[in-house]
Amino acid sequence: MIETERLLLRLPEERDVDGLAEALGDPEVVRYLSGVTRSREETLEMIGDLLGHWERYGSGLFTIERLEDGAVLGRAGFLVWDPRRWVHGLRDALDEPLETELGWTLARRHWGHGYATEAALAARDWALAELRPRRLISLIHPENVRSQRVSEKLGQHFERDVVTGGRPAQLWST
Repeated sequence: MIETERLLLRLPEERDVDGLAEALGDPEVVRYLSGVTRSREETLEMIGDLLGHWERYGSGLFTIERLEDGAVLGRAGFLVWDPRRWVHGLRDALDEPLETELGWTLARRHWGHGYATEAALAARDWALAELRPRRLISLIHPENVRSQRVSEKLGQHFERDVVTGGRPAQLWST
């Protein structure tokens, strides 16, 4: 668990399903991710996938919980990627070499309050101290200006264009 001034980042649990489903079921939120919305049942299944990623790779996506009221705002943390094929390890075991992505997703009603930046900075600092990755990347859709601004606040810079899952992405790195 990681605690910031306003947030708690912790391992996902089944009780997070409604807060995460609010984010992942919103077409505007997933527009720059996969583009595919998830039902409550699919979100519950994804929580299992998130925990599997933690078990396989020793890192993964945290649930973002607001300290003030315990509300689940979204998720932030890490996915490992195979940079040869640009597939992530959420459902598959991948072989080295791997890239470690720092990402964030919040329900739309929580946008604009600095939560994504606060969570991403805390996750970054934890990873640098505990995981010591070679580097951290963020894969951001070219039109996702909000996430590009968060990435800049993390000290990342645009490196190059890639394609993940048939969709364009910009690779930002530290």
